[in-house]
Amino acid sequence: MQVVVPFAAGEPKTRLAGTLTAEERRAFALAMLDDVLAAIRSTGREPRVLSTGHVDIDAPLEVDSRPLTPAVNDVLAAADSTAIVMADLALATPTVLERLFSAEGDVVIAPGRGGGTNALVSRHSEFRVDYHGTSYLDHLEIADEIGASVTELDSHRIATDVDEVSDLAEVLMHGTGTARDWLLDAGFSLSVTGGRVSVTR
Repeated sequence: MQVVVPFAAGEPKTRLAGTLTAEERRAFALAMLDDVLAAIRSTGREPRVLSTGHVDIDAPLEVDSRPLTPAVNDVLAAADSTAIVMADLALATPTVLERLFSAEGDVVIAPGRGGGTNALVSRHSEFRVDYHGTSYLDHLEIADEIGASVTELDSHRIATDVDEVSDLAEVLMHGTGTARDWLLDAGFSLSVTGGRVSVTR
């Protein structure tokens, strides 16, 4: 099974623009990518990065400047079994990724909290992705249309993709790798206000 990690090299993490500079967002995105790649390697698999531009990483790199959906669909068409793991899953661990990779089903879907698809495995030759809008529901419908069996993976660690400022608190609380270290080095810490945990800098 090939394992592919899409990465937006141009303007990563734009929803953190009010908190991090463009340079910081890029550095933080690369830190999360590093964590994801390390977790995948710890399952005994060698990931490949599918990036919109060149990045200096220690992993096989394929540059494809097209939008996510067509780029990933070409990847799916080239192999019988493919896992797609998003690059901003800073809480992902080898244990939960192994659950994803080894789960039975023609299609295995790990939904994100906002209705997206944070990771998936496709073992069906006709399955293709559509990452616009609520892609989790779209992928269930696509699988149904082609008669593919579906397994859903319920995991807080994979469901948490880091896009918003509130997600940084999750990294500080539950992360153990490069992304958490980056936030600490950048001066972030946890803050509790009105019973809610957030971050301060």
